[in-house]
Amino acid sequence: MEMKYKRILVAIDNSSYSMKAAKVGFSLAHSLRATIGLLYVVDKSKEVINADLGITPQQSGTVLLNEAEKTIEQFIRLYNGVENIERFTPEGFPEQEIINISKEWEADVIVMGTHGRSGIGRMLTGSVAEYVIRHATMPVLITPPRME
Repeated sequence: MEMKYKRILVAIDNSSYSMKAAKVGFSLAHSLRATIGLLYVVDKSKEVINADLGITPQQSGTVLLNEAEKTIEQFIRLYNGVENIERFTPEGFPEQEIINISKEWEADVIVMGTHGRSGIGRMLTGSVAEYVIRHATMPVLITPPRME
């Protein structure tokens, strides 16, 4: 069974771990002449709603969406060299949206970083990467936290 990797979905956020994943994803897309999909999930759990300060859910969502779009643009400027780039900024929970977009877009591979938490930290926060690995229907390439 020959695999053609023509659609590479790179899941990012604004962390240094995402920079490593983006670097690997762009390099892979460039060498395979593949289309890259940059996915930044506007994380609903990070929405800040503060009635005392007059911050509404809509305002908070707008701030998070702007951050997502700026981050995607920065990564494109940093690592470009890929002809076809698609952008995804869905709202929701990262682990679920990565799976949803990977299926809807028909990605051939998912590239993402991991924070490398272990023990109690991982138990409390859960691992987005671990969830994606368990639920993906295509290969998942994880960049390690201590990658050079």
